[in-house]
Amino acid sequence: MKVSYLNDAFFSRLETLALNLRTNLSGFFGGKHLVKTYGQTVEFADYREYMLGDDIRRIDWNLYSRFEKYFLKLFTDERQMHVRIFLDCSASMGKEAPRKAAFAVCFAAALGFLAVHNMDKVSFKWMKGNVCEDPFGTIVGKNTFFRAISAFDQLEFEDETDIGAAVTGCPDTGSNDGLSVIISDFMSDCDWKKAVDYLTYKKRQVLLIQVLTPDEVDPDYDGRVHLIDAESLGMEDTRNMKLRVTRGMLEAYREALRDFREDIKSFCNSREAGFLSAVCDKSVEKTLFGDLLKAGVMS
Repeated sequence: MKVSYLNDAFFSRLETLALNLRTNLSGFFGGKHLVKTYGQTVEFADYREYMLGDDIRRIDWNLYSRFEKYFLKLFTDERQMHVRIFLDCSASMGKEAPRKAAFAVCFAAALGFLAVHNMDKVSFKWMKGNVCEDPFGTIVGKNTFFRAISAFDQLEFEDETDIGAAVTGCPDTGSNDGLSVIISDFMSDCDWKKAVDYLTYKKRQVLLIQVLTPDEVDPDYDGRVHLIDAESLGMEDTRNMKLRVTRGMLEAYREALRDFREDIKSFCNSREAGFLSAVCDKSVEKTLFGDLLKAGVMS
């Protein structure tokens, strides 16, 4: 059974938040993100001496009357960010765990809403196999956004996803114009680090969101179990394993998961990318207002 958290009350609680951008931005004019260059806003920033070819309409004549030199008024520049959200649509993200899929979809929608609410653009990229599907194109404005998310309930999670191949093969990743978010459990053999390297090469700010279920974080299996890889269901080479679970095996798994998370965090830090690991039994609002605020991704 599909689960959904998307409703008017959910989005109204997000209106006090905004996405932060740590890097400089070369996006379109008309947004709310201050950049280091000077532009055409009404907020004064600084003065500089007049140079041949400058617009004489920006000369401050009051300063000229005092110093008999020409000085230009400089104003802050604000740009529009393009947020691109890459969602892993593999079977492990939701085929047998509807709450995990709902959490991931809700998180993607929340970030998209924050973008359009703050006059930014957003694109949703569904990663399936080794390609990215772009069902809605570039979304600007809340009306277009809400028309798009009305189709989110139809999203299917199946088969495997190669994050590295899907992101690097995407024809619209952008360059130096905003934030790229990858939402996945990252529990596959794919080279997701290749995707991070590619996006940072494109001068995008990168954020990785890992979504896990409570059972994936702290399994409580006991005795003999039959484990089946959800991403191989329906395939000829369905991967499965029969084993007897012991307390030592559970502790070894938890240690391996801690090392795995630490590896993702360390790699992201080396690339100046953000990383957050979330468990889907926690509300999306608590993750946004708590963990992402602490990480400096939100304000």
